Amino acid sequence: MSSLPAPSSLTISTTTPDDEALLAAIRAGDERALSRLYRQHWPMVSHFILQNSGSDDDAQDVYQEGVRVFYEKVRDGSLELSCQIKTYLYAVCRRIWLKRLTNKSRFGVRLLDEEDYQALPQTGAEDDLQAAEEQERRFELMNQALQRLGEPCRSLLEGFYLLEKSMQELTDDFGYTNADNAKTQKYKCLLRLKKLFFNEYNN
Repeated sequence: MSSLPAPSSLTISTTTPDDEALLAAIRAGDERALSRLYRQHWPMVSHFILQNSGSDDDAQDVYQEGVRVFYEKVRDGSLELSCQIKTYLYAVCRRIWLKRLTNKSRFGVRLLDEEDYQALPQTGAEDDLQAAEEQERRFELMNQALQRLGEPCRSLLEGFYLLEKSMQELTDDFGYTNADNAKTQKYKCLLRLKKLFFNEYNN
């Protein structure tokens, strides 16, 4: 995955003296600074990933990428930090994880077609913390809509979108007479899910 751009509107708090010392050490090429950076904020990011459908391996992978993004930007002088390091790392790692959740299509926009997704309010600044929070809200609302949808619709949609089963496999799993009937039922379930999602979103 390519490096993501630095958040452009993070002004929650200014850097601390410890942050400044760490930044100076990284710029000077002190290899111990990278180890210190990695240990210092790992619990925060790990907790976030584990609380949002991730595993320990996911958390380590995302954190390593977030630290790498930060480290490289400090080393090449392209980072203008207007917040604490922990705030910056949290925003970067959260953005990386939300992007991966989208790619996995879990409770995400794949359940909505492009026209539906464009109907959602867009911020125009997808690489700042506010956009990440909005995306996280959409995931949660989609999850809630799926839970309210009930069976067999929930399992049917998860089988098609998440498990990537074919219509014939779903026909066999759910006992439909043929694949066309399964496809029709999937379409009806998707319409119900979209209605639940947009009702919650608009509220």
